[in-house]
Amino acid sequence: MNHVVVVGAGQAGAALVARLRTEGFTGQITLIGAEKVPPYQRPPLSKAYLLGDMTQERLYLRPPAFYADQDIKLRLDVSVTAIDPAAKTLTLSDAQVLHYDQLALTTGAEPHRLPAKIGGALGNVFTMRDLADADAIAPAFAPGRKVLIVGGGYIGLEAAAVASKRGLDVTLVEMADRILQRVAAPETSDYFRALHQSHGVRILEGTGLKELRGNDTVTGAVLTDGTEIAVDFVVVGVGVKPATALAEAAGLEVSNGITTDDFGRSSDPHIWAAGDCASCLFEGERIRIESVGNAIAQAEAVACNILGANSPYQPKPWFWSDQYDCKLQIAGLNLGYTDVYMRKGDAPGVQSNWYFNGPRLIAVDAMNDPRNYMIGKRLIEAGRSPAPAALVDPATDMKALLRA
Repeated sequence: MNHVVVVGAGQAGAALVARLRTEGFTGQITLIGAEKVPPYQRPPLSKAYLLGDMTQERLYLRPPAFYADQDIKLRLDVSVTAIDPAAKTLTLSDAQVLHYDQLALTTGAEPHRLPAKIGGALGNVFTMRDLADADAIAPAFAPGRKVLIVGGGYIGLEAAAVASKRGLDVTLVEMADRILQRVAAPETSDYFRALHQSHGVRILEGTGLKELRGNDTVTGAVLTDGTEIAVDFVVVGVGVKPATALAEAAGLEVSNGITTDDFGRSSDPHIWAAGDCASCLFEGERIRIESVGNAIAQAEAVACNILGANSPYQPKPWFWSDQYDCKLQIAGLNLGYTDVYMRKGDAPGVQSNWYFNGPRLIAVDAMNDPRNYMIGKRLIEAGRSPAPAALVDPATDMKALLRA
């Protein structure tokens, strides 16, 4: 094996190539990225970077010199137009053809966009996914301007928090009955609704966007309840889809992402996948885990398996979100939860919500509560489930649950 090619220069791609070298691989490595900048962190884009608290250089995952120092060929501002699995070649947008011995796809995910027929193609309608998005939207975040945020998931709520802190007039619409409905329990939704409303954000649940109005640039919006509002710009945060077009065109199996086995290998024995574009098995279910933690861990596992480790990847999901002065930390996956138990902290704004599927603890949402987040994470990873009555009892020594 002489040449490993990685397509997608995000968090997963950067982690994968670095791990190949750490594990002693001395062959050729090529990392291909469609953007003009080296691999960078994405979570700060909608928070610290947009607020102006972080420079572009601080976003970089590694100093640019790292790749040359590690003899990793970093090809930026170029995309892959086709994969030929039989010939084991890639065709690039500059017409160059590369041969690979092993190929890893870390192509990430793409944001859903508003249809053009309802005004999605108007100027000042933004998504928030990459550095170009953040740079494009930053000038719009001026005090007093009116922003409409479409979507009450974490991306939409983070954008709302930044806009509110910058002094904008913020309206957020969520078509579902409540914000965070797809990813969190009502208790967590209630917490963040109250948090945003306390900062002046207008949240409209059970309300969608009917159309945007304007000539070349958006000037207003009509909501599904008939309300018309003036709008200076729009932020669309209605989820993402895995970037699988390249894999599908190459004939790889795709099921809500590039289908991978326990080792990260796709349906082609020489092609692997990791990060937001990959679907993997978790407790018997085929899922995608959209998180930085999973992108790194899965990519590093793939790197080791490319080199012959033959070690199954076992996801340990964890997530976070920063909104105003609240840090939300999530451990586990709440899929299929049947009950939620709330534990209030000793200080205002401190709370943890514990998800159970029957008698089994499966996830925890911790708001400004890092200690209970870590306890919950350790319990879940150890497969241990304390009695719910102990979790909600303020007298319980939570650390003792780890020893019980």
